[in-house]
Amino acid sequence: MTRVDVSSIIRSAFKKRRTDDPNGPHPVEVFPPYLRQSVAALGPLLLTIVVGMTLGYSAVLLPQLQDPSNTPQSIRITKEEASWVASLAVIPMAVGTLIGGFFIQKYGRKRTQVITCVPYFLGWILMHFAMNLEMLLTGRFLTGLSSGVLGPATVVYVGETSDPKYRGVLLGGIPLCVSIGLLGSHLLGTFLTWQTAALVISVFPLVSWLLMVFTPESPAWLAQKGLTKNAQNSFFWLRGFSDEAKHELEQILARHKETQQQQQQRESETGLKRWFKDVSAPEFWKPVLILLVFFITSQWAGVNAVSFYSVSFMKNTLGDALNEYLATFIIDCVRLIGSVVACILLKKIGRRQLALMGGVLTFLPLFILSAFIYFTRELYIQTSTPALAAVPITCLLTYTFFVTTGFVTLPWNLMGELLPMSKKSLGSGVASFVAYISMFSVVKTMPAMVESLGTDGTFAIYGSMTLFGTVFVYMFLPETRGKTLHEIEEYFKSDKDNVLDVRL
Repeated sequence: MTRVDVSSIIRSAFKKRRTDDPNGPHPVEVFPPYLRQSVAALGPLLLTIVVGMTLGYSAVLLPQLQDPSNTPQSIRITKEEASWVASLAVIPMAVGTLIGGFFIQKYGRKRTQVITCVPYFLGWILMHFAMNLEMLLTGRFLTGLSSGVLGPATVVYVGETSDPKYRGVLLGGIPLCVSIGLLGSHLLGTFLTWQTAALVISVFPLVSWLLMVFTPESPAWLAQKGLTKNAQNSFFWLRGFSDEAKHELEQILARHKETQQQQQQRESETGLKRWFKDVSAPEFWKPVLILLVFFITSQWAGVNAVSFYSVSFMKNTLGDALNEYLATFIIDCVRLIGSVVACILLKKIGRRQLALMGGVLTFLPLFILSAFIYFTRELYIQTSTPALAAVPITCLLTYTFFVTTGFVTLPWNLMGELLPMSKKSLGSGVASFVAYISMFSVVKTMPAMVESLGTDGTFAIYGSMTLFGTVFVYMFLPETRGKTLHEIEEYFKSDKDNVLDVRL
């Protein structure tokens, strides 16, 4: 019996054949390239929604675990255990990024995501059936590990399969989907028990798996593996046959040939010496350094700490002036709107402009909120009215909108653009690892910081870190909008006096 390749049949639905070409049959697109690139990004972006749900699930989980009426007797938790339930998903995220960096190089960008759907599904199912804290923590660990693996895989895959004209929007869809996941998990927790919410979320990895089965692998990865014909087919499926697309494909294949020649010349070198040359190359260490500082400062802007403890945090910040669940819902909606605006702005303005705007309008409301809480602490405790709550809620809304629009969104976006094609696996793994370690440090320390420094001191620290990050971006971040990945790599490789000149 002849084997039917369903994947090939579905891919062929996006093409038709033309026989009037003097050079022979030539594939012609039925659907425009941006639509096919969107289809390729759909499965990974749906998985990214689950990443957001993983991050936001603690805000659903903790209040119910601490409520005796909603929790099995075997899963009552202390305040210290609650901080571990919240932050445990972040620890394996950091480890997962290193695994993801290895997997995307060995097994491919798309295949890594397909494989990750399995532990993702199992983690949520395990939490649904959890009858003790150990089962719950194991489920959190699996979902966190899967989220970490997806960090480099999703960014690199979307970055390598999209046209420079659409890359900003599609990469901007990653933080947008995280925001959708945060809002979705909080909504599920409002109306459902934490067990039922976990069951609903477990469906998403299955749907993502089905969507990704029928899309092509990254052309850049296929070229690196010497699968030139497959790389060409994948590239044309995604990008079409325009002269611009053909030129970029030639650059990818030429870059692969150049890399192969370099590797052959260095065959006599030891593994350690070869590795040192790779990481000391300017096209690698310069963008990696930019990403590391940007990730650390953007995470220490504090937005994920607010998300993890959103309900209790709003209660402490607003008192009785506004229902904390309503305030959390409003903040989630603002974050979602900010992510949508970020996608639009990434198409309209440069990355550098967006980062600077986001940074300035993030640290200013943080400092204002810190000063307001410090100078009105006693008055606020005695007269917690909606009128008095207008100042902190306005600052929180402004902060949430702009930290999402510019400051948290961009490092993930830039990871798909700045890193050289031949070292994306290593660079994305290291950058994602640092991002999740920074996230863990913020989430784990926030309760202790609020207790020892107060809410005002905590916001002051977050604002100071954002200010530092904004200055760093102003000094060192180049503009990448509208540039091909090859052009960006050549820029960092150049021997200019100021290799981090903002003019790219």
